[in-house]
Amino acid sequence: MGKRKKSSRKPQPSAAARRRGPLDTRFRCIFCFNENAVSVKVSKAEGTATLNCERCFEKFEATAHHLTEPVDVYNWWKDAVEEAQPKAAPRRPSTS
Repeated sequence: MGKRKKSSRKPQPSAAARRRGPLDTRFRCIFCFNENAVSVKVSKAEGTATLNCERCFEKFEATAHHLTEPVDVYNWWKDAVEEAQPKAAPRRPSTS
């Protein structure tokens, strides 16, 4: 009795893998609200990531590692801006 032969067909990539395109590197500025004004550059060799707005000249720098993508840097920037803003005191409901 012999072994069963394996199929020579290779598995097809999933539909989600075929639909994935490249991630964006240009985003909307949260200060001047211009679309595609913010560009992100990630230098994995140097370990830095820079974000620049071409309209209002806002800049942000962060450390990058081998898994860092431009969308990550944009979200880090948004988080840093939210943390820098003073927190509003919680409002008490009015009883009228």
